[in-house]
Amino acid sequence: MPDIIHLLPDFLANQIAAGEVVQRPASVVKELLENAIDAKASSIQLIVKEAGKQLIQIVDNGTGMSETDARMCFERHATSKISTTEDLFKIRTMGFRGEAMASIAAVAQVEMKTKSKGSETGTRLLIEGSAIVLQEPVATPEGTSIAVKNLFYNVPARRNFLKTNAVEMRHVLDEFQRVALAYPEVAFSLYHNDVEVFNLPATKLSQRIVGILGSNYKEQMAYCEEDTSFLSVRGYIGKPEHAKKSRGEQFFFVNNRFVKSGYLNHAVMTAFEGLLPKDSHPFYVLFIELEPEKIDINVHPTKTEIKFEDEKTVYAIVHAAVKKALGTYNIAPSLDFDGDVNFAPLQPIRVQGGFNEFDTESRPASGGGGSTAFPGFTPPASARRATSKGWEQLYEPMREQPAQEERMSSASSGMGLLDDAFAAESIGAGASNKAIQIHQKYLLVQVKSGMMIVDQQAAQERILYEKYSNSLQKKTGASQALLFPQTIELSPADAILVKELAAEFKAMGFQFEDFGGNTIILNGIPADVHAANEKELLEELVEQYKNNSATLKLDRSENLARAMARRLASRSLARMSDLEMNSLVDKLFACQVPNYTPGGQKTLVIMELNQLHELFLKG
Repeated sequence: MPDIIHLLPDFLANQIAAGEVVQRPASVVKELLENAIDAKASSIQLIVKEAGKQLIQIVDNGTGMSETDARMCFERHATSKISTTEDLFKIRTMGFRGEAMASIAAVAQVEMKTKSKGSETGTRLLIEGSAIVLQEPVATPEGTSIAVKNLFYNVPARRNFLKTNAVEMRHVLDEFQRVALAYPEVAFSLYHNDVEVFNLPATKLSQRIVGILGSNYKEQMAYCEEDTSFLSVRGYIGKPEHAKKSRGEQFFFVNNRFVKSGYLNHAVMTAFEGLLPKDSHPFYVLFIELEPEKIDINVHPTKTEIKFEDEKTVYAIVHAAVKKALGTYNIAPSLDFDGDVNFAPLQPIRVQGGFNEFDTESRPASGGGGSTAFPGFTPPASARRATSKGWEQLYEPMREQPAQEERMSSASSGMGLLDDAFAAESIGAGASNKAIQIHQKYLLVQVKSGMMIVDQQAAQERILYEKYSNSLQKKTGASQALLFPQTIELSPADAILVKELAAEFKAMGFQFEDFGGNTIILNGIPADVHAANEKELLEELVEQYKNNSATLKLDRSENLARAMARRLASRSLARMSDLEMNSLVDKLFACQVPNYTPGGQKTLVIMELNQLHELFLKG
């Protein structure tokens, strides 16, 4: 039998390896930025064209390379970072495997110019598909310039899987922001299609955060620091009132390396427990420093996942550091033991004339034990004004209903429910069947078999979702012009996202125009949206869209319709008239799926009479 196992050619092995290391343009950006950091550069420039598909260029003023090193860096497993097995347990550099440059060169056309300090001339290399096409001396500044052109030019299947330029550019921005946050002492700049996106001078961490995420972060940052013999934690956390619906602005760095860790995120979230609204996420940029031998970063090809030798201790220290920061900045509730707390003596409740069941002095004491009134308690003014009719008078206004509302309820009580499955439960004519609002959150409606409870917010979400989904499908969303157009400055990532979704926003009724950079001018909003806090609405919509993208796989129209419905429904909790309540139930049953929200939450529950009987133990 002939031998069938053989070594793969270098060019093929490099292409296979590239599939793990280089997944999209952002992967190239990450590897090249990290190499520039390892070269001790104090200024790094990133130039991108067509979201990195056409060009990704990194220019740094680092140590540079000799002629031999320039050629060797494109060989597989060639690196200056480690040389022995022991070095794997004390890695402090960003890269160490020696795979990135070889993988990039296997799937792109690469031009590199480099010059080491003290050298008279530099070296220029041209590489295509792992093959060195040209090597020559060149006049170039100290440092390194690497231009990666036509990514995946020789792997068309991989190139076809790339997303739109807007999507790919958002991933590039993510990688750029992570490295720029990790090294505030290094100056960074980013240009996309010859337009400056970022120009970040060397500074301290707080100013770098503001420079990347926006000036609105100035007021929401609280400093966090904790030093122990095991590890140290430093950075900034956001105040609870500024929490958002998406997890976008959450960064963990371990020894200056960005990592993703649900375990560490849980430590932060438990420290915020009781301070955040439901489904909200705080902002944080936290740096953990510990000895390299206590972590393993060689877990995943992208090096964004690590393992800790003692996870529980790391968890406890991070949790304590965040908790301490919350308390230091008076964010967590606290008790003031120095205050002059005067516990006034309680007075008995008294009403003028007539028996009051709460006034224990007006009735005989049981068992001969004397009065059980609370001595010293002063009754409220409303109680003191009560007459002999007793406490019922206090609640009389709550039972009164304007005659006009009664007439409207009678006129609109025929609900006209369109869903066949609930036709038998439809509300019959008559004012006695009108909906009742409970705590401005639920509607109580009598149906033939018992009682129906409608979740007001969930019902609004289902109705709005189907409305905006239909508008996006037919591109028929009506718009109302704003009296005063709003100028809205977005983060670079959000600006790219809004421009990418411009057609969908217009189909829903939003009208805006590009004002240059990351700024847009909002001229109109959907016709049925209350014109107030338009900037906040747009920002909340973008946050909800990103949150959906992180947890669900939806197309753009579906995602945007869900996001819009969710954000508007969360604002709609208010006292409703009978007409509004009946209209809401009517519209709910006109939906294709009235029973559930787009996310699967119930919109209504029906309790039959026999279930009600069981609650009161009636046979």
